[in-house]
Amino acid sequence: MQMCRRVLSGLLAVALMASTALAQQTHVISQSALDQAVQQRVVQEQADREAIRTFLRNPAVRGVAAKAGLSVEKADAAVSTLQGDELRQAAGQARTVNTQLAGGDTLVISTTTIIIILLIVILIVALAS
Repeated sequence: MQMCRRVLSGLLAVALMASTALAQQTHVISQSALDQAVQQRVVQEQADREAIRTFLRNPAVRGVAAKAGLSVEKADAAVSTLQGDELRQAAGQARTVNTQLAGGDTLVISTTTIIIILLIVILIVALAS
């Protein structure tokens, strides 16, 4: 019986030391790496929102929106509520149209359709919030 106690107390001592040693291990990702990842995400979201706002300031977009009876001002106000995939998708579409318009491409049905769809998505998100 005394032998059993010694073995159990030895195992308990080893288990306590092992848990203390494991608790002192460094994290897989450092705090500076986490801070940098968060900062990159914030910068990307700001760039995405600015791409959408640039799109909404374009006179051609404002003209199409006015003809469709959509409020560019409401859409602009709703940009700050977009997050995640919605923000990335809307920004991607806005960048595509911004590039086409900056390059002097003529407005065709597909560009007009993208503008209207993007405005509708932004307004739906704004109304849902």
